[in-house]
Amino acid sequence: MKKNIVLFSLFVLPIVAYLFFASGVNSFTKLPTITPKIADFGNWKSLNGKKVSLDKKITILGFSGSNLLANRGNYFNLNEKIYKRYNGFEDLQFVVLCPLGTEEEAQKVVDALAPFTNVSGWNFVFASPEEIKTFYNQLHLKGKLNEDLGTANVYIVDKERNLRGRKDKDEYKEGYDTFHPSELSNEMLDDFKIILYEYRAALKKNHNATKEL
Repeated sequence: MKKNIVLFSLFVLPIVAYLFFASGVNSFTKLPTITPKIADFGNWKSLNGKKVSLDKKITILGFSGSNLLANRGNYFNLNEKIYKRYNGFEDLQFVVLCPLGTEEEAQKVVDALAPFTNVSGWNFVFASPEEIKTFYNQLHLKGKLNEDLGTANVYIVDKERNLRGRKDKDEYKEGYDTFHPSELSNEMLDDFKIILYEYRAALKKNHNATKEL
C-alpha cells in the first residue's frame, strides 16, 4: 500500500499538475489585437548596421529613452525571464527603439548581456526623437512615453504587425512592465505562449511544421 502511494506521488501527481497548468496557459486560443497593422520601422540604422523590419517576425518591442543605461536592469529582467527561453526561434526578435545619440550606451548594454546569453537576437534601432514620437503615437496606446521618450513596458507584435495584448471586460493590458520580473514571468509569459501556440497550430494545420515558430 505504501509502495503504491509513493509511486502515485512520484509519477502520477506531477503529470496531473502539468496538465492542469498547461491547460491554464492555453485556455485562450487567440490573444486579442490591441492595434491592428501598425507601421513598419523607417529606414533606421541598428547597432550592427542591418535594417530591422517588423514584417514576418514575432517582435518584442521596447522604447529605451535617452537614459538607456539607467534603465539597463529592465533589459536584464527581460533577458532572464523571456529572451533566454526563446531566443533560438528563427521567427522571433527583440527590438528596442532608441533615440539617435545613444548608440554607445546601447552597445554597453549588449556587452553586459553577452557573458550570460547569445545576444544575436537583441536589436537596438535608432531614430530621431520626432520619428520615435510619430511611431509610438500610431500604436494608439493608453500608456505614454516619458519625457526621455522611453517606457518600462515592452509590447508583443505579431508577424502581421498587429500589436497584441489583453482586451476584455475584466482586464486590459497593452504592454508588460520590465521593471517587475513577476509580471514578465506571469502575464507576459502566458500571453507570449498563446502567440506561439497560434503559430504552431497554424503550421500544423498547413502541414508545414518546421523549426520556425
